[in-house]
Amino acid sequence: MSLHEPSSDQLCIREFLPGDETSFRSLNEEWISHYFRMEPKDEKTFSDPQRAILAPGGKILFATVAGQCIGCCALLRMAEDEFEVAKMAVTPACQGRGIGRKLLQAAIEAARSSGARRLYLETNHTLTPAIRLYESLGFRHLPTEQITPSPYARADVYMEMVLD
Repeated sequence: MSLHEPSSDQLCIREFLPGDETSFRSLNEEWISHYFRMEPKDEKTFSDPQRAILAPGGKILFATVAGQCIGCCALLRMAEDEFEVAKMAVTPACQGRGIGRKLLQAAIEAARSSGARRLYLETNHTLTPAIRLYESLGFRHLPTEQITPSPYARADVYMEMVLD
């Protein structure tokens, strides 16, 4: 899937643009506040995504329709050839339409294009549709002995994808 600018009512996947900070925060606050609670690491990330994600070599992708941000997914650089998939959200009114799948596929492709050999993610067992999506695209659950403790209290599922 290629990244491109929105030009119609079609779903577009594009990279972060100046001014997207508010959409990134609101899309994520929506699901985090619904299922869990905002944590200090969330606040730090949302207060300055440029510094927290982009400056260290990460990416933030947005799903848009008619210029409106309806979903997002971040790639946080962990190492030269590793990214963490994080802060993935689709606004509830647009869920169930394959938007999360398209965002995640675009994130995987962006990571590959950036030389990644491994993707990692943390989630929560209650987010079953997200876990099914990750599994369907090739993420595998990490064995207990390979898990590094998370800074997030809500994290209790750990997965990875080894890229070819």
